[in-house]
Amino acid sequence: MGHEHHHDQGSNSQLVMAVAVNVLLTIAQVIGGILSGSLSLIADALHNLSDAGAILVALIARNIGQRSATSSMTYGYKRAEIIGVLINSTSLILVGIYLIFEAIDSYFNPTPINGWIVFWVAGIALVIDIITAVLTYSAGAKDNMNIKAAFIHNVSDALASIVVIIAAILIINYELYIFDVIATIGISAYVIFHGILLLRKSVLIIMQAVPDNIDLTELKLTINTIEGVANIEHVHVWQLDDKKVFLEGHLVLDEGNAEQIKQRVRNVLESQFSIGHSSLETSYDIKRAILDDPI
Repeated sequence: MGHEHHHDQGSNSQLVMAVAVNVLLTIAQVIGGILSGSLSLIADALHNLSDAGAILVALIARNIGQRSATSSMTYGYKRAEIIGVLINSTSLILVGIYLIFEAIDSYFNPTPINGWIVFWVAGIALVIDIITAVLTYSAGAKDNMNIKAAFIHNVSDALASIVVIIAAILIINYELYIFDVIATIGISAYVIFHGILLLRKSVLIIMQAVPDNIDLTELKLTINTIEGVANIEHVHVWQLDDKKVFLEGHLVLDEGNAEQIKQRVRNVLESQFSIGHSSLETSYDIKRAILDDPI
């Protein structure tokens, strides 16, 4: 437990550092975008600002989510992290839509662009984006859906910086200013796409949908093959967060010791379906209720 707490403190400091770096980068990109006249650079700046917001939301949500369960919050505060993902994904979509409208306006009302300013600012941004992505990933993106959302923000922004650099090269060499518009729309489409994926996943968890990796029909058939089980009914499967999966159901038994059969069912649920929390009621097929023992 102490090791886990120490790891959380370390990853929290990494996230705080990532927020600070993103805010400074946003300021630099906005200044560079204004001086150069590049909308794609300002688009990248706004995306960076959303990165900072995403990381900050992830940090706050994770700290709230680590609070212990109480008599009024019996599941604890783990859903705070899912709400954080909901906020992050919604912000991604809104920022992307806004930038597309700005790109269309820029196409019909073009202005000269200083390609060299765009090139150097975007180049510096790319280096910082990569550093920020490494910080976010090492803070727990592999195991935490909310921090993963922030990490995707960072990766998409690094890709956006590459697109802006390419646009800057085309502007410098060929004065193809339209590529600034194309870069902006491309960045925005990428942002919206990932925002929708994250939004869908967070909404499904909040709505207590069956996890994507679990086939409920297959689960029922598997449980029904366990010795002593006649049928499983009234089955509900849902996620508390991006890790913990819960199941509740009613086992109709043929014969045998109810506790032993329930344990066999729990073992199968955990080993084959990664369901570590189950609440099972039992009765025999003669309709004689014998046990009600939620876990």
